[in-house]
Amino acid sequence: MSASEEILDVVDEHDRVVGRAPRGEVYARGLIHRCVFVRVRDAEGRVFVHRRTPTKLVFPSMYDMFVGGVVGAGESYDEAALREAEEELGVWGLPRPEPVLRFLYDSGGVAGKWWSAVYEVRCELPVSPQVEEVAWHGFLTDGELAERLPGEPGAWEWVPDGLAAYELLRGADPAG
Repeated sequence: MSASEEILDVVDEHDRVVGRAPRGEVYARGLIHRCVFVRVRDAEGRVFVHRRTPTKLVFPSMYDMFVGGVVGAGESYDEAALREAEEELGVWGLPRPEPVLRFLYDSGGVAGKWWSAVYEVRCELPVSPQVEEVAWHGFLTDGELAERLPGEPGAWEWVPDGLAAYELLRGADPAG
């Protein structure tokens, strides 16, 4: 099954399931669906950062400071967070990601809106990222990451939903 054929729950503005549809249809019609974002830190506290492959349906070839993806039909946010983190990192046996916050993201016409559940997990295992999802990866310190944010001389092009989640996390973290 291709990514565009994957069946997703369609939800309303209050995150209540109102139907199901293939991912391609969900994106084309701008239907509200569910996604998970997992911020991964290694044993030294560095953040896993990657560049998405050019074949991604949304935000191809852009950088992301989260792993994650859509929540499948009938799947919980918690189940999706662990599945997506293990798949994208190419590891098994991660601790269960801890939920941090949730928000409704509006892509401004790119692919509709999605409820975004943000998680954190520590990965002390060697990673072998999924080649279909990750074109490049590295672990960056918070300072190195900050140097690549918009407005900085060395800025990278970040996925906008991940950047929104990052900003919300910074606002929720008094140390942030």
